[in-house]
Amino acid sequence: MPDDSRLLQACLPGLRRYARALVGEVHADDLVQDTVERAWRRLEQWQRGAGMRPWLFSIMHNLHVDQLRRPGLALQELDDDAVLPAPERAPGQAIAIGEMDAALARLPLGQREVILLVALEQMPYEQVAATLDIPVGTVMSRLSRGRDKLRTLLDGRPAGSEGSGPPTLKVVK
Repeated sequence: MPDDSRLLQACLPGLRRYARALVGEVHADDLVQDTVERAWRRLEQWQRGAGMRPWLFSIMHNLHVDQLRRPGLALQELDDDAVLPAPERAPGQAIAIGEMDAALARLPLGQREVILLVALEQMPYEQVAATLDIPVGTVMSRLSRGRDKLRTLLDGRPAGSEGSGPPTLKVVK
């Protein structure tokens, strides 16, 4: 069990990053806590030969999907007096991060999850497929469509205007 605890702790930074990207800063810690709690209670279900990281991300994915399905109350943070220092960034960097965050939020959930796991968490396609319980081909398809949609959104074209430019052909071998 002590080794299990260290393995789980080593996964926390990645879980936090993914949770923040999925649900935002306010609810990310709750999602991470629920994930860790469920994982710890069901530690005997983890297959020791497989990595703990994909197992934990799979638990987080399932919790997040469950939360989306469950009707919830609109919550408002009560402590509005707390002032947090702004992170030090170049002026254009904050705008670019905000634009990327907004573009990611406009993607369908399946595409957003795959992009975050591949790009942010640098998971191999096979681990992403196991985490989300989908075929590897679906991972690649969602990744491709998600990247295309992100490019369109970040180029400033309105959604749905993808076909307004010159048609492009993709060579498939």
